[in-house]
Amino acid sequence: MRLFRKKRVFALLLLVFVLFLFSNGTYIGQKIYPIHYREEIQQNAAEFKVDPFLIAAIIKVESNFKPNRESKKGAYGIMQLMPETAEWIRETSDSGQGQADFRDPARNIQFGSWYLAWLNKQYKGNWLYSIAAYNAGQGNVNKWKNNGVWDGTESTIENIPFGETRHYVQRVLFYQKKFTELYDDEYNKGTFVQ
Repeated sequence: MRLFRKKRVFALLLLVFVLFLFSNGTYIGQKIYPIHYREEIQQNAAEFKVDPFLIAAIIKVESNFKPNRESKKGAYGIMQLMPETAEWIRETSDSGQGQADFRDPARNIQFGSWYLAWLNKQYKGNWLYSIAAYNAGQGNVNKWKNNGVWDGTESTIENIPFGETRHYVQRVLFYQKKFTELYDDEYNKGTFVQ
């Protein structure tokens, strides 16, 4: 009787494994790596010309799509903006006047996306420098760049002196690639937001 149960359990596990291998990997992948706030991401990606999957990857790494997250350093919201950075973005960008709730996911994604695009302009299209600066600040990235510590390429990420930033850039790139692999077809077909 016991041997029969073990065989049955083994057969069931084998069946689940085979179904997993031959089923729609995208469907399962999207369940493992969901993207929330798709409409806000798509809208801001288009407006600020930022890869939507980069925005999603930064959100994943920063807050795991939890809008009420607040860091020990005082960053808050879904894209973990420091209050002074959010205020500077509000004053500098055309993102509206007056007080705004930067914890609101839509507003936080808008400001974070604008800031990514702004950083990318500062770094003349080098997204890796932009991602690193989003985490470590421009001053640090400029120092690494100007002193030849890091050349802003993926193959030399290990040269980033801050372990936290090095790991941050690697994680953002991982999720950006994963999200692109899983959602690019939907995005291109116009079914990403539904």
